[in-house]
Amino acid sequence: MPIIQSAKKKMRQDKRRTKRNKPVRTQVKTTVKDARIKPSKRTLQEAFSALDIAAKKHILHKNKAARLKSRLSKLTEQK
Repeated sequence: MPIIQSAKKKMRQDKRRTKRNKPVRTQVKTTVKDARIKPSKRTLQEAFSALDIAAKKHILHKNKAARLKSRLSKLTEQK
């Protein structure tokens, strides 16, 4: 456990932020996984939406979101 006051505050902030960001992260992971397994128009839209939301909230870097979207798009072009 932290002793310094600022470290205690940082721990409280991290706990709050983790609680707020976790649902978005899990949503991204599940939708991207679904889109990889069954690439269809609907699953792609859901994955793109989840990635855009995560990038907007600064949970994912915008370039990472763009890279994942690009790779998912390539999957649908192949099939």
